[in-house]
Amino acid sequence: MNLQLGFLWRECPGGVRLLKVYGDSPCPVLPESIEGQPVREIGRYCFAERPAPEGKLTLPRGMEQGQLHPICGNFLEQLTLPDHLHLLDSAAFYNCRSIRRLEVGPRIDSLGSDLFTNCRSLDCIAVRSTPQAPTGIRKLIGSISADVGVEFLGQEGQIVASLFFPEYLELLDENTPAHIFNHSIEGEGYRYRQCFAGEVFQFSEYDGVFSQALVGESAEKLCRIALGRLRWPICLSEQAKQRYLNYLRAHLLQTCAPLIAARDLDALRFVRNLDELPPEGLAAVAGACSSAGFGPGAALFVAGHQSAGRKTYSFDDL
Repeated sequence: MNLQLGFLWRECPGGVRLLKVYGDSPCPVLPESIEGQPVREIGRYCFAERPAPEGKLTLPRGMEQGQLHPICGNFLEQLTLPDHLHLLDSAAFYNCRSIRRLEVGPRIDSLGSDLFTNCRSLDCIAVRSTPQAPTGIRKLIGSISADVGVEFLGQEGQIVASLFFPEYLELLDENTPAHIFNHSIEGEGYRYRQCFAGEVFQFSEYDGVFSQALVGESAEKLCRIALGRLRWPICLSEQAKQRYLNYLRAHLLQTCAPLIAARDLDALRFVRNLDELPPEGLAAVAGACSSAGFGPGAALFVAGHQSAGRKTYSFDDL
């Protein structure tokens, strides 16, 4: 158990239900068990700024109640959940506006309602599982209509697949005289969220949506989809690979803009090493890096641009 965490909990079928978590870190890693019992459930409003319900309090040795404050609301930024967890109850992350990343195990199979209400910064859900195995990812992203990324993590925590699911909107238009409601969906994010067979993700279906997404999605979102698939090309067909490559070549600056903002030199290096990048695109990225004061990125693309634009000579030229 993390010695800097405290827990308010109750027993539940098969283990423990967490009611509140206490500590000083905005990025807690929850333990697999508390007092010898596996952590199986996250209770209602567990990480919301709500009064604590009644339960059993477990604190680090030598600490007293009040020395650690609740990890909840805007204080929470990242959270790692244990492998045995299978239930996230309703509104567990209500108004956690600062949470950016949630890491889960493979066994989540039950979700309450309004789970991520007002979690406007949530950018990534990572699951510790092979992409070919059943997980709770379908349910998790199905509860989020906003943009969200998904990472599958290997045994050492390395990324083995990175996916992006764009936002979608569900609309109800009332035909007033007849009191009939017309249901419509805008955005390819809904179609992307259907790329599962049961609880197993289907890469071929995901890649097949890209041609349709070209019509309505922004270049920024399409670039994120394409870059994730190319960088971790698990189950990527040659046809889909070429489609993604062609799009990134034509939108090189849009691909690199968020990477420049994040100072992600590894990702920029991956992009620079792609084949047949247009010289004008390389120059634009180098300029964007320079304007942002990102010298290493600028050097990477300036060198590439100069190399791409250098004339080669044959024996006849001499």
